Amino acid sequence: MDNNSVKMEEFDFVIVGGGIAGVSCAESLTFLCPDSKIGLITSSPLIKTVTNLVPITKMLASFDVEERSADTLSSSNPNLNIIHDSVIGLNSSLHTVLLKTGSVLKYKKICICSGAYPKLIPSENKNIIGIRDTDSVKDFQNRVQNSSRIVVVGNGGIATEVIHELKGVELVWVIKDDHISATFIDPVAAEFFQDRVFKRDTNDSSPVVKRLKYTVEDKLNKSDKTGAALGPDWHSKYDLSGSLKTNTEITVEYKSEVESVLTLQDVGDCVKKDKNWPVFVKLTNGKIYGCDFIVSATGVIPCSRFEMEDGKTFKMGDDGGIEVDWKMETNLPDVYAAGDVCSATWDRATHWFQMRLWTQARQMGTYAAKSMASSLQQETFYQDFCFEMFSHVTKFFGYKVVLLGLFNGQTLNNSYEVLLRITKGVEYVKLVMKNGRMQGAVLIGETDLEEMCENLILNQLDLTDFGEDLLNPDIDIEDYFD
Repeated sequence: MDNNSVKMEEFDFVIVGGGIAGVSCAESLTFLCPDSKIGLITSSPLIKTVTNLVPITKMLASFDVEERSADTLSSSNPNLNIIHDSVIGLNSSLHTVLLKTGSVLKYKKICICSGAYPKLIPSENKNIIGIRDTDSVKDFQNRVQNSSRIVVVGNGGIATEVIHELKGVELVWVIKDDHISATFIDPVAAEFFQDRVFKRDTNDSSPVVKRLKYTVEDKLNKSDKTGAALGPDWHSKYDLSGSLKTNTEITVEYKSEVESVLTLQDVGDCVKKDKNWPVFVKLTNGKIYGCDFIVSATGVIPCSRFEMEDGKTFKMGDDGGIEVDWKMETNLPDVYAAGDVCSATWDRATHWFQMRLWTQARQMGTYAAKSMASSLQQETFYQDFCFEMFSHVTKFFGYKVVLLGLFNGQTLNNSYEVLLRITKGVEYVKLVMKNGRMQGAVLIGETDLEEMCENLILNQLDLTDFGEDLLNPDIDIEDYFD
């Protein structure tokens, strides 16, 4: 490509992606570098932005994610340019990006925040869908309305939310683990959720989510754009009711995966068919289910593949993400990455690890902005405190769920003890202990223990003398540390 024949626009900072990492990065840069020219490239007319940020503890915060027209972001930030396009080429030697429309942007610093896409079950069958962005949810809603049986494959956050929110449809939940929601909780916590999972009816109502909603007209061809991932309460504005008027029936197939996807012709007479379903799944346990469609919620794959015009390549992590160091820098000069697209490869703090969650997307995007701004201004830069300990707050089956530190004993090689306090239908408290020191916690319900657990994990105080009194509701452990 002859760059001299193409009109080139110059920016101090360019961010690729309108998801929460990209928008957090862009908004932070407008604050840190108010006089710099910033470009945010998004292929969707909608962007995801954090609102109602409420600090819970020093490291833990809850927030809403609003879907807004991308243009509203630039209207409140005059030095931020929204570019409705997609990147097809990167030249790190010349510090340029080539866009699909043929435009070329020159940058001083660039941050890749292109997110990830659903890892679908390998099949050409059109009755398999992933749930990742707004368009895929609209397709999902349309299919649900005329469905009587759906197979959900996966055991993470999206699968858990789908199972909880769907009404008026028979559900088959296929999970490879021996308990539900294994990405986040252990078998005992899964047992705590059982009543909410299996004892529901079509009259169940979810709390009203008071949040501004935005609808915009698509400016790009649908096939050309990839929407940002869904946020908390994504299901709140969609009617996810199927065609059945009876109570929702849920069948969980534990320790199973999809062996193959079959059509009616493939199945033939080998199984008794209660209906001529559009699609069938054969599981590794030998069972075959017919259904209206399959929801594939088995994780995501980083959108990390770019055409490198100068022949250089990113150093990639084992999970398919772009490797970044503690400053969120890649191996290419002045190229950063944040959010789902990156793989954290620095020497991590004992109680922190990477999970592709909204919490970390916001933290990484904001942190990458600080890193880029400091580099451009040649200022001293230190790693953010948020990477000292894993922290995440969400909701499962209507319960508040707080995850802190090594909440499932990650990296402890099964060499730890667990303290439990369970009040059925009210709260579930799990403390992960090793050598008398707290390593992690799972808090379900309104436990009011977040700050205490956070401090004890970070301070690594020896709690041997307290024993099980740590969970005695009549003893306020915080009084000992004032």
